[in-house]
Amino acid sequence: MLLLGLEKETENKLDRDDLEFQLLRLQNDMKQIAKDYDVIGVDQTKDDNLVIVYKTEEMDQCKIMLNDCESRYDGWDFAIDAVYEDDNTLHIGDIKGPANKGYGSICMEYLKETASDNNIPLIKGDIAKRDWDHVDRLIHFYEKHDFEVELDVENKCGKIEWKDF
Repeated sequence: MLLLGLEKETENKLDRDDLEFQLLRLQNDMKQIAKDYDVIGVDQTKDDNLVIVYKTEEMDQCKIMLNDCESRYDGWDFAIDAVYEDDNTLHIGDIKGPANKGYGSICMEYLKETASDNNIPLIKGDIAKRDWDHVDRLIHFYEKHDFEVELDVENKCGKIEWKDF
């Protein structure tokens, strides 16, 4: 019993130390990021890591980026690149970064919020042939975020669409 209590106390101290470290990194990285980008949020991944979410909007481009506070800021850890096609449509061009960390879900929510803030009712994109080796993961991701997914299995491509009602 005593040993179990010591393990739990040690685990709590490690968690507290990790959180303190992430908060210090968050403060430092936020200053660096805010020099060049619009910081739009601080969030937490499914692994309880703190992340800074920021964006840039230049001309018809919109890029939502994320920095994980577990490591020093040296450019984004994850990004969604999109283009304003017209007054009603935002088109996702690329999603870059590691899978299964929760980064995509965080960035997608901020992309949808950015579209809504700009009165853009439609976000769309393509599933390319190069994505076909992980198409099941993409379908799951987009459907989880309320996108309609349309696949052309024969030609190994598809389309995604989200409407803000």
